[in-house]
Amino acid sequence: MRELMLGNKAVARGLYEAGCSIISSYPGTPSTEITEEAAKYDEIYCEWAPNEKVALEVAHGASLGGRRSACAMKHVGLNVAADPLFTISYQGLNAGLVICVADDPGMHSSQNEQDSRHYALAAKIPMLEPSDSAEARLFAMKAYEISEQFNTPVFIKMCTRVSHSQSVVETAERVCPEQVPYVKDPTKVMMTANSRNAHVRVEKRTKDLAAFAETSDLNRVEMGDTSLGIITSSVSYQYAREVFGDNASYLKLGMVWPMPEKLIRDFAAKVGRVLVLEELDPFIENYCRQLGIPVSGKDIFPICGEFSQNLIRECMGLEVPKPLSIEDKIPPRLPVMCAGCPHRGIFYMLKKHKCMVYGDIGCYTLGAVAPLNAMDLNVCMGASCSGLHGFNKAMGEAGESNSVGVIGDSTFIHSGITGITDIAYNMSNSTVIILDNSITGMTGHQQNPTTGKNLRGEPAGKVDLEALCRAIGFDRVRVVDPYDLAAVETALTEELAAKAPSIIISRRPCVMIKGTVHKAPLKVREDKCVGCKSCMRIGCPAIAVRNGKAVIDTTLCIGCKVCTQMCKFDALESGED
Repeated sequence: MRELMLGNKAVARGLYEAGCSIISSYPGTPSTEITEEAAKYDEIYCEWAPNEKVALEVAHGASLGGRRSACAMKHVGLNVAADPLFTISYQGLNAGLVICVADDPGMHSSQNEQDSRHYALAAKIPMLEPSDSAEARLFAMKAYEISEQFNTPVFIKMCTRVSHSQSVVETAERVCPEQVPYVKDPTKVMMTANSRNAHVRVEKRTKDLAAFAETSDLNRVEMGDTSLGIITSSVSYQYAREVFGDNASYLKLGMVWPMPEKLIRDFAAKVGRVLVLEELDPFIENYCRQLGIPVSGKDIFPICGEFSQNLIRECMGLEVPKPLSIEDKIPPRLPVMCAGCPHRGIFYMLKKHKCMVYGDIGCYTLGAVAPLNAMDLNVCMGASCSGLHGFNKAMGEAGESNSVGVIGDSTFIHSGITGITDIAYNMSNSTVIILDNSITGMTGHQQNPTTGKNLRGEPAGKVDLEALCRAIGFDRVRVVDPYDLAAVETALTEELAAKAPSIIISRRPCVMIKGTVHKAPLKVREDKCVGCKSCMRIGCPAIAVRNGKAVIDTTLCIGCKVCTQMCKFDALESGED
């Protein structure tokens, strides 16, 4: 059966057809849909784990239990999973284990632009890199064959354009292998002699995998004009074919680690000039240079950002087609929190009190943009808690504290618990605001351990944030409604003045959660509006000023009434009236 599929959906289909039984993941753009699509198959148990480290450990445990398993994450999530990753590489498996990681060149929804291929090299784990949806399905299936043949986890590396583009996929029936019996093996305990022996095995495995790469159909040569030979992979292969067509020859690497030395040497010998085309770091290029092959690469193409057909043409000095353009000048659409977002009132108050705000990773990172400008920095998941503690220690706790950490409910479960434990344990004069919007918002509304529902929306165990914080050691824990600005200001003022570890939980569901009932849009009393623009200070996209008067966009306004608390002239009133 032929079907048009997203790359991520095709990966899920490949996992399904290969007989994967258990998937544990943490959502992260652009990887999220892999697990969401896999969850549509009743034959696969799928879950959202608290973080990527847990997800990989669960998947590895399932492999030891004899079932083919997988986990999925974005590139920065692989940093979190790195601790078990390196040891699992030594320890080996029982049934196949596939690790799906999706990079984000161009940083469409990420705080950095790291290249996950380095993890394959460092952890000594093979990595496959599909260039379209058909390969995404096929490579997912082949990954299990390689995993079980060589007793190793296998990476499937996606990128934003392959994950979120569509192409035709030929599907097949599911073939589920028999469960592999578990046999106790003392050598799997990674300590002293066992670990040393495992390292020797891994190095031999890498040599065997390199030999496998030489003849594997994952890598292929496409000969055309031999004056130019292009070594490439992933979506860069698609761009190269569109730009050069048959005016070049290609070595397409579907297995980007280990790389096939002889295949690369033979290809280079057949062409006049070798060009390495790859996004981000010169990973393939450096390997070719180590082999003594003269190549061009990052001396021509940028190391930062995404590639495109026209970028390649421009870098190669080729004619760039004139793009279609619209004569009318269209204003840019800046990123902004949604109308009625429960985080807006919190950030307004943080700005009003001129707080130093240690931010975190989530849609609330938009609190950093105008007109709120209320976030000083962010680093990674959970850093707001531990980073705030260090900041306050450095600033000196004898002085007046005016700094807070902000973190979402899903991010708090992911990595914030250990940070606030440090605050409570060391009696830090630090206030952390947990922005509990009852969902994992930024990646598309996935459930998490605080929502009381599992990945499929079924009832599940629910973390009690207040009880958890008190159990960790916080005596000061309070809950506020972020739509009530007076209550937010009171809580913030009192907790900052307390000079003690404290937690403020801002609780209000995300306005975009399916099924949420909104109030009628607000109305503007033009006879009372003086055009002071006070209502504009919260940066709600439903409010504008035209002809000196406030205007409400009724298609956006959800009647949260936060703006009414800004207006001294009672010019904003409920549409329900």
